[in-house]
Amino acid sequence: MRTRSPLHGLGAISLLALLAVTACTPDTSGGIELEPPPIQRPDDLASDAPDQAQIRKARAERNRAINAAAAATTPSTSSLAQQEYYSRVESRLLSQGRLRRDRIPQDAPIDAEQLAQNFIRIALRSEYDLKGGDRLSGSQQASPLRRWQDPVRIQLHFGNSADRAEQARVRDEVATYAGRLGRISGHDVALSGGKGNFLVMVLNEDDRRQIDAPLARMVPDLPAGDVAALRDLSPSNLCTVFTYSRGNADRYAQAVAVIRAELPPLLRLSCIHEELAQGLGLANDSPQVRPSIFNDDEEFALLTRHDELLLQILYDPRLQPGMSEAEATPIVRQIARELLPSQT
Repeated sequence: MRTRSPLHGLGAISLLALLAVTACTPDTSGGIELEPPPIQRPDDLASDAPDQAQIRKARAERNRAINAAAAATTPSTSSLAQQEYYSRVESRLLSQGRLRRDRIPQDAPIDAEQLAQNFIRIALRSEYDLKGGDRLSGSQQASPLRRWQDPVRIQLHFGNSADRAEQARVRDEVATYAGRLGRISGHDVALSGGKGNFLVMVLNEDDRRQIDAPLARMVPDLPAGDVAALRDLSPSNLCTVFTYSRGNADRYAQAVAVIRAELPPLLRLSCIHEELAQGLGLANDSPQVRPSIFNDDEEFALLTRHDELLLQILYDPRLQPGMSEAEATPIVRQIARELLPSQT
C-alpha cells in the first residue's frame, strides 16, 4: 500500500422516459392507419377519470425521487472546501516550478548505474509495512520483486458526484495511459469495459465515506483495516493504491486505488500516472530518485522516460517475482546497461 501527499507541511436523474404506444393496424395500401378510439358516453368518461388522491401520491413520489437524486449528486460543504483547497495546492506547486510535464528533462540526465540503483530503491524496497493490524508506518525495508502475471484489467468506479462529461474525461485519460503502460512494460494492461482486477475509484469526500458497500460488492475479500484506511483517507493524501497477492505469492492478483474527485485536472492526471504505475510493482517512493514521479517532492507530475525504463526493467523476463535484492541486482545492472548503452 502507498499514499500520495500533495506537499509536506500543507493542511490540506437518472431520467425515466415513459413512451406511450398507440395501437395501430396496417391497411391494404401499405400505409399505417390508426385505429379510431371508441365513442365514449359521458358516464364512461366520468368512471375512467383518475383518482385525485392517486395523482397527488404519484406527484409526491416523483418529487421525492427528484430530491433524492439531487441530494446524491450535490457535493457537501466539506467536499467543496476540499476542491478549493486542492486547487490552491496545484497553483502553489506550479508556482514553485513543480508538477513538471517534461518526459526527458535536460537538467536531470541519468546513466546505467544510476538507473539500476533507482530501480532497487523503487522496486525492491517497501514504503509501507503493515503493523499492529490496520496501522501503517513508513518503512524502507528490503522487499522481494513483485509484479503481475495475469493481464491487468482496470475497472473504473465513480461516485454519485461525477457527471457524464467528467467520467468520459477520466476514462479517456485512464485508457490512454493504460495503453502506454502496456507498450512500455510489454505486459497486457488495458481499461476494462466491465469487471477488472485493478479497481480505480474516483470519489469525492461524500462518496468515499460510503465506500464500504461498493468495496464489499466489487472486492468482497478486502481486509477490514484496508477498507477503513480507504474510507478515512487523510486530507493530506491525494490518492492511494493497495495491491494484493494470493496467499504468499509474489505475483499481484488484485489492486484497489482511490483518487479524490475534488482534484483539479493536472493533480488528478498525476495521481492516475503514479498510482497505476505503482500498482504494477514500482511500489516505493524515494527522495533520491530523479527525474521521477516516484518521489514525494512532486517535481514531476507525469511518467518520465526514466520511469518508463524502470517499468521495462521490472517486466524483463530475466527477472522473476520473489527475487531478493541480492538475486536481482546483477541482472538489473545488466538490463540497465542494455537500456542505456551510451552511458556506460
